[in-house]
Amino acid sequence: MKEAAKHNKFSSNSSKPLAAEVVLGEVPILKEPRLLNKWVVWLEQRPNEGGRTTVLIRPWGCSQFPGQELTPAPIDVRTRVHSYGGGALATFAEGDELLFAWIDDSDSCLWTQSWKPLLNPVKDKGLWIETSQSPICLSRKSNYALADGLIDPLRKRWIGVMEKDEVDFLVSFALNKEFQHPVLIYCPEDFIGYAALSPNGSQLVWVEWQQPSMPWESSQLWLGSFNNSGEIKKKTLIAGSSADNQGFISVFQPIWMPQGELVVSEDRSGWWNLMITGPNIDIDSVVSWRRLWSMKAETAMPQWVYGMSTTSSAGENIATSTCVNGSWQINILGRGGSISTFEQPYDDLQGMSADKNRILAIASNPLHESGLLEIDLNLGNWTHKLLRESILDKSQISVPESLWFEGFGGQKTHAWYYPPANWNGLAAPLLVKSHSGPTGMAGRGLNLSIQYWTSRGWGVVDVNYGGSSGFGRSYRERLRGRWGEVDVFDCSAAAKSLVASGKADSKLLAIEGGSAGGFTTLACLCFTDLFRVGACRYGVSDLISMAKETHRFEMGYLDYLVGTWPDQVEKYQGRSPLNHAERIECPVIFFQGLKDMVVLPAQTERMADALREKDIPVEVHTFTEEGHGFRNANSKIKVLELTEKFFRKHLGL
Repeated sequence: MKEAAKHNKFSSNSSKPLAAEVVLGEVPILKEPRLLNKWVVWLEQRPNEGGRTTVLIRPWGCSQFPGQELTPAPIDVRTRVHSYGGGALATFAEGDELLFAWIDDSDSCLWTQSWKPLLNPVKDKGLWIETSQSPICLSRKSNYALADGLIDPLRKRWIGVMEKDEVDFLVSFALNKEFQHPVLIYCPEDFIGYAALSPNGSQLVWVEWQQPSMPWESSQLWLGSFNNSGEIKKKTLIAGSSADNQGFISVFQPIWMPQGELVVSEDRSGWWNLMITGPNIDIDSVVSWRRLWSMKAETAMPQWVYGMSTTSSAGENIATSTCVNGSWQINILGRGGSISTFEQPYDDLQGMSADKNRILAIASNPLHESGLLEIDLNLGNWTHKLLRESILDKSQISVPESLWFEGFGGQKTHAWYYPPANWNGLAAPLLVKSHSGPTGMAGRGLNLSIQYWTSRGWGVVDVNYGGSSGFGRSYRERLRGRWGEVDVFDCSAAAKSLVASGKADSKLLAIEGGSAGGFTTLACLCFTDLFRVGACRYGVSDLISMAKETHRFEMGYLDYLVGTWPDQVEKYQGRSPLNHAERIECPVIFFQGLKDMVVLPAQTERMADALREKDIPVEVHTFTEEGHGFRNANSKIKVLELTEKFFRKHLGL
């Protein structure tokens, strides 16, 4: 139970605002951690390498040593399936041999390489394993995207999702041949993912969903069996929404237990809770489920990307991360029905992975940035490895306060409020943050981008407006048909509550957001007179263009958020900020990636031009190599610095 990184008191600069380079310049983003026998494996997206993602490994219990990089530059481990990607790495261990298969973004091809432990590891340099071969390219370069793969050891192949010509397929590649064409295993009705192979390799379970639904609205869990050719020729629906009536039930991340039970998170009760089958289920028999426990808490999250994980098999037990009122905890469910919470101080968790009695996750809390959390259930202890020494003393950190206020329709709504550093108790400038998604969730983990503002005397409120995840299905469904209303009301109400309490200055209110949060930002500026300045990153401004032009994954999402298109065109027109630009009276700064395929750059150009026509102060900053969501450190630093400069100028600070 220790914090692996030391604290740098930073006392000589304790009164200085945080620099953007310190906030964003060097720290990688951790992704998709997993335990592979005695090995800890994870992905790092490195902003200072242009957002390149790489694979690292080290032995369990050796967090004091650096990880060994397995995919050096120029390899970029990334997928583009459904535009948002995820699930770029598949792993397998057999004895001492480790097998890794990944998608390289530079050619969109599937690569593989085998490794084995070094007889004499060079621990101080982080060298633990070696390979006797160069990486093998399994696929041909083509016009398809691959992702969400797993290793099928019985048939010595990679199984995963292929998106081609706006259609999903389940395909395979043999692990020992170069430059293959994909072999079709199964063709779903629409979208597919999150496949899991049974312990004996005879069955496969996966999730499907169909437009216009998103997977967290309505999805199905299917069980299939392989024929002698390794294809799925027999399948049955075992959980989730009925494929014919599209009822609103969502399933998330199926996993197999060692004895052949199947575990999945499902929200029929209104909350994503876990349920389990009996052992050794069979496709020719009725699959019965038992709920492990019922609670008003979430064991899942919206599946925007592949590779997400909240539950894992910890030997005979189940380890799961559970969200209650915006904070996460780790629960252990025993085979005999026991439920316990593992006590540890981190309440912002991602990427749960377990093996026997060990647990691995990405974890943070209000005082510590994200790091790898290793838990030993036998010993009852934990270690948290930070990626860099803490740059702030605890006394310098603005710790979020849970804020509940009256939101849209008088409903209880949540936000995290960060007071200014060294706050004197007087009304201060306030930055309202509207998260993306719009199913996202404002978490409690230490976010130095927020501390950047609080160190400059700002208060920040990160709003879990109606539609956010982490508070149950009914909270998410507040936004059904009311995007541009509920989110606008809630973000405004959060600001008003802080003004009323004397914490925020009504003349110094700013709002910012990206993607869906960018839409909420622009809508707040259009339909309220509360805010004095705004910042929009790759935000939706024209709902009609979005409905016509967006990518396949979100093609039907606006049917849920606004109304069926084109039947309810009046709603699309009425809620599009572009159609009401004349109502915006305050300065706005825009940031847009020119490779964005989700919100096309033309939307930002049209919105900015409409504001210029009425002499509203506007800045537009474009980024040639960025898409939807910025990856490069220089881009992120520029966005933060220019936003703060713009706000300071137009608020007279």
